[in-house]
Amino acid sequence: MALTGKKRAFADAVLAGKSNKEAAIEAGCSPKTASAAGSRLAKDKDVVAYIEQRGKKGAAKAELPSSLPQDDERAAMTRAAVDAGFDLGAILTFKDPRDFLLAAMNDPETEKKLRVTAAQTLMPFFHQKLGEGGKKDAKAEAAKKAASKFGSLAPPKLVVNNRK
Repeated sequence: MALTGKKRAFADAVLAGKSNKEAAIEAGCSPKTASAAGSRLAKDKDVVAYIEQRGKKGAAKAELPSSLPQDDERAAMTRAAVDAGFDLGAILTFKDPRDFLLAAMNDPETEKKLRVTAAQTLMPFFHQKLGEGGKKDAKAEAAKKAASKFGSLAPPKLVVNNRK
């Protein structure tokens, strides 16, 4: 099973140094059952793999590069992208938003919900909605229909009757 938002939030809280119970509460579990939920989530294979992967990179809380403007809104958006699992180095290499969304959609390490959202956002770029044509498209379609009405007819079928 894939890493859900709750599991990712739990793993990020554990990487930040919180106990299993505190991390479970931060991930959205009930405080009454947080101890059991924290223990269960700590043993989850997806969470363990995520923690090991993030621990190897040393990116529990990745530092923002100094080349970025440090206004609060942009830094918060960048922090959110890093926390969602995007590689900051890869994010900054894209000049075109469509290329970024394609990369996010095809990245198996990205959360499934984010991949689906990227795919939905990309749909208008690849598939036109029905009835979304402009005036020129409508004229061209009408011209095609009119041309096919007056095109050459198929030759008549020859039928041989052998009456004696």
